[in-house]
Amino acid sequence: MEPPRLIDFPRVVIFSGAGMSAESGVPTYRGAGGIWAEYDYERYACQRAFDRDPAAVWEFHNLRRVRVAGCAPNSAHRLVARAQRLHPSLSVVTQNIDGLHQLAGATDVLELHGSLWKLRCEDCGATQETRQAPLLEVRCRCGAHWRPAITWFEDPTDEEVFTAAAEAIRACDLFVSIGTSAVVFPAAALPRLAARSGAVLVEINPEPTPASALHALHLRGPATEMLPLLAGGLPD
Repeated sequence: MEPPRLIDFPRVVIFSGAGMSAESGVPTYRGAGGIWAEYDYERYACQRAFDRDPAAVWEFHNLRRVRVAGCAPNSAHRLVARAQRLHPSLSVVTQNIDGLHQLAGATDVLELHGSLWKLRCEDCGATQETRQAPLLEVRCRCGAHWRPAITWFEDPTDEEVFTAAAEAIRACDLFVSIGTSAVVFPAAALPRLAARSGAVLVEINPEPTPASALHALHLRGPATEMLPLLAGGLPD
């Protein structure tokens, strides 16, 4: 199968995972060098850990903020943003919390697992978004600790965001999965919605994944090299 062109499909979904941002220097989560090979989520990335020792959790998350703040969108992020400007019905659904799609210029990004840059206070309900790295004031005005507005282990998912993502995926004609391991549920189940709806599915990933069989085309390589194969016809 020849690589399809984004411009030839009325409704497109870009579904991105950690592998897309790895090319920008953002650490992945699993495998050699992944965050969870070095850190125990039960100490740093679940509500139980936060309730027990918020200072330790914030030390970990501030390290992440500093690391990600030093990363810039790569050419694949920029291509997605350019395609969206030229193709307004293109939706971006991401498992990433790094905000690189938005920094590249993408809009209305559906962040399945929240954002590293957003905060919420579970005592008074306040919210805040800041790219300060490290975050210097980890307490809300009410005195309670800010909580990173991301989906930790054992957290429920954001039902509103997942519903919006599912609607976009069911309606799409072309579904492009980029750099996702396809092992984190419920996000890993979303490509099946596109397959059931009759969309053309393309997987961009250096290695096969558990979802590879759903895809009609597999582009085995990094996003910065493979995604341009779908960009034919897009004006510069």
